[in-house]
Amino acid sequence: MADALSFTFVADDGSEVPTTQDLRNGLQKGSDEVKIDTLKKIINTTLNGNPQPALLMPIIQYCMPSKDKRLKKLLHFYWEVCPKYEENGKLKQEMILVVNAIRNDLQHPNEYIRGATLRSLQKLKEPELIEPLIPICRSCLEHRHSYVRKNAVFTVYSIYKEFESLIPDAPELIQTFLAAESDMTCKRNAFVFLANCAMPRAVEYLLSVYEQIPSLDELMQLAFIELIRKDCLGETPNRPKYIRCVFELLNASSHSVKYEAATTLTSLTQNPAAIKAAASCFVDLVVKESDNNVKMIVLDRLEALRAKHEHVLDPLVMDLLRVLAAPDMEVRRKCLSIALAMVTSRNVEDVVGTLKKQLIKTLEADYDKSLEYRQLLIQSIHICAIKFSEVAASVVHALMEFLGDSNNPSAVDVIAFVREVVEKFPNLRASITEKLLQTFGEIKSGKVFRGALWITGEYCAEADDIQAAMQALRKVIGEIPILAAEQRLADDAGAGEEGSEEKKPSASHSRVLADGTYATESAYTSKVDAKNSNKPPLRALILGGDFYTGSVVASTLVKLVLRLSQVSKDTKAVNALRAEAMLIMTSIIRVGQSKFAAVPIDEDSQERVMNCITTMANLDTSGKPKAPEEEIVDEIFLKDTKAAYAKMVATEEKKAAEKKEKENKTSAVQVDDLLTFRQFSKKNAADGIDYEQDVTRATGSAEVQEDLVSNLSRVVQLTGFSDPVYAEAYVKIHGFDILLDVLVVNQTANTLQNLCLEFATLGDLKLVERPATHTLAPHSFHSIKATIKVSSTETGVIFGNIIWEQGTSEICVVLSDIHIDIMDYIKPSYCTESQFRSMWTEFEWENRVNVNTTITDLRVYLQHIMKSTNMACLTPEAALSGDCDFLSANMYARSLFGEDALANLSIEKMEDTGAIQGHVRIRSKTQGIALSLGDKITLAQKEVAAAA
Repeated sequence: MADALSFTFVADDGSEVPTTQDLRNGLQKGSDEVKIDTLKKIINTTLNGNPQPALLMPIIQYCMPSKDKRLKKLLHFYWEVCPKYEENGKLKQEMILVVNAIRNDLQHPNEYIRGATLRSLQKLKEPELIEPLIPICRSCLEHRHSYVRKNAVFTVYSIYKEFESLIPDAPELIQTFLAAESDMTCKRNAFVFLANCAMPRAVEYLLSVYEQIPSLDELMQLAFIELIRKDCLGETPNRPKYIRCVFELLNASSHSVKYEAATTLTSLTQNPAAIKAAASCFVDLVVKESDNNVKMIVLDRLEALRAKHEHVLDPLVMDLLRVLAAPDMEVRRKCLSIALAMVTSRNVEDVVGTLKKQLIKTLEADYDKSLEYRQLLIQSIHICAIKFSEVAASVVHALMEFLGDSNNPSAVDVIAFVREVVEKFPNLRASITEKLLQTFGEIKSGKVFRGALWITGEYCAEADDIQAAMQALRKVIGEIPILAAEQRLADDAGAGEEGSEEKKPSASHSRVLADGTYATESAYTSKVDAKNSNKPPLRALILGGDFYTGSVVASTLVKLVLRLSQVSKDTKAVNALRAEAMLIMTSIIRVGQSKFAAVPIDEDSQERVMNCITTMANLDTSGKPKAPEEEIVDEIFLKDTKAAYAKMVATEEKKAAEKKEKENKTSAVQVDDLLTFRQFSKKNAADGIDYEQDVTRATGSAEVQEDLVSNLSRVVQLTGFSDPVYAEAYVKIHGFDILLDVLVVNQTANTLQNLCLEFATLGDLKLVERPATHTLAPHSFHSIKATIKVSSTETGVIFGNIIWEQGTSEICVVLSDIHIDIMDYIKPSYCTESQFRSMWTEFEWENRVNVNTTITDLRVYLQHIMKSTNMACLTPEAALSGDCDFLSANMYARSLFGEDALANLSIEKMEDTGAIQGHVRIRSKTQGIALSLGDKITLAQKEVAAAA
């Protein structure tokens, strides 16, 4: 069975790689252009494991004398990768000529050739090559041109770092050079050398120019900040001076210096004044920087600072709101998210005032992305008003001006906000309902009308309020009965005959209704909608086919009549209102069954309206004690829905409190835990102390180590047990990278020469670097690591083979494929209902998976799907509770790359068999996510079936 995992065959040497003779001819007889192309091919073959040592002498003979600068640059690359030692470990004789050529280039009169040669010399790691060149490198420190000097400094740095014995006096040499140098780039390079190799000398130089630091070059200032950060990892007496220096650099002209200074200052001290100054610098950077990516990075840093130092940054909230002038929506969204966390009772009025001004700006016709931004501002004002009751009264009336907004999500957010304020603040109910009734004529959306009608039915409690509500309803419904009025208008317009003819739609398409169902919209429907546009808004919605809103009208009328019968002794007024309400309800049903409605009334809405009519017909207004049935009706209409909403609001508040408590929760420390005092521990002067890491460990938020079982589950067998080479890979997902740790075992009694592990990828995967060649002794093993970059949440496959030399031929073992699990890149996430609906409409890729499972519990199946797909359920827990044979839930997840995945589960339990039937619909912007999630669901169903 293991043999089926791979295949072994002898590779045929028929590649298109140029022969050694062809390459030699190109070097010997070609022009400079041909030599450049040939040398590029030689470098590529050398990097791919075929060094071709026979070509070293022709390259020296035919390429080195050329004066072409491109060829010289390629020669620098070749000296870096070519084999420089014989098999016995001695330096090749030809390298003497190479060293001589490098010496000549280091003394070349052209400063570019000198500088480029010095740069290439930094990459050589052979002391035998470098030692003869050290005097020339030292002399380059005194060259007239700064380009040569700055490269000479870093060349000395690389030599001293790798082979300190070759140039032991480098720190003194560079310190002398730094004191006499005038070019800022050269001084910065020299200072970097001292900061990394001789920190006391670097600190000495910093203190000598301490007063001049604010006026120095940007690169020099950044180098100083880096040194301060390193020196402060240990104990230093210069910390107060460092803090003062970094404080002054907060006012530097360079944005990068200001950012590094602010970041460093927060690590040097926790003083509130310093933290506030750093935060103010971050805010200033976000306002002035034009790059949106930089804005987001700085805002993330500001958010981390705010979370660490709560309430210290609160006074800066008004400065932060200046960022709202940025045109990018993600920057605005991030800014408001941080600002809302900084709002307090002291600054809430100023914050809300600024947000209201921004909201008014969105009404301008030429305002960029005004609709999305308006919705974001409304949600932010909503949060402030609910959190701080003192501003709720001033905010709610201003926001109600947007109930007639043509942008449906914004108006829906406003009505949701009004509903929550009415519930939470009883003293505002009278003024809010009065204002709401005045805006009825401006509302255009059925969803907003339903929210407004619910508020009217629940919170208009006095007789005068009820009469005012009925008057407002009459205006938005228009003349009743609706059917008779419409028929008369049609007759007056001479449209009676056209209305009686059968209308054939010329074209049709599906549309999602407000209650989530689908309806077919035809060209005739569109004409009816156009004709209804001049009618009162609620009447136009009913004629347009929104009978769900019509059923809410009926329910609202019942509540108003029942409440009036309780608070008023005027039987005549109650009966008049009752009769008018019944007339409106019957009118809704009649017009829904007529030709004047865009679509016929659905059964659910008709049944709901009929129940309301029956309730009104059975209402006893005589003043006698109510029968138990009537009390139950009153309970249902007047108390249950309001109680349900109050419970929902309380649940949301509880969730928010739990989330905040979870975020603020500190890790408990046991009384007998071992205490480690950093000051008492032995450490070398070069050892750095990472304060952030200490804090992370102390708070218990360090990354959890994976256990052995988890690691073993990620091991993939790549070859068969009977293959000459056995290989298995440990696959680890690390952020946007896939790390492959491949164990290769030589199962033969022969030494395997030039063994190479070759990988290739399918999908949005990219191999970062090619693994090197190895030699495996008999029955030995070796671990080879490879890194693969992931760029999107698509199904990816890694495949490859193992090649080694055996005599004059090559042996190849084909490896089993490694399939990348999409679940490693998808995480549960949450979004609002409006965002979900918007994305559901926008996304074009859909995958429908039929339910086929042995699970018989609806909730258990939902949990199984959520676990299998890493998706979060957006449907509230209250909506899923109770016993029912039908379940519908929305799920949402987001990938590490910012891709959205939506799913809708609709299942029912069959009465006769008890089995679950239904389907899961998955939508995403890309085809790969939809297909991959569908495959995961299908596979999860099979696993359940197999387990059963």
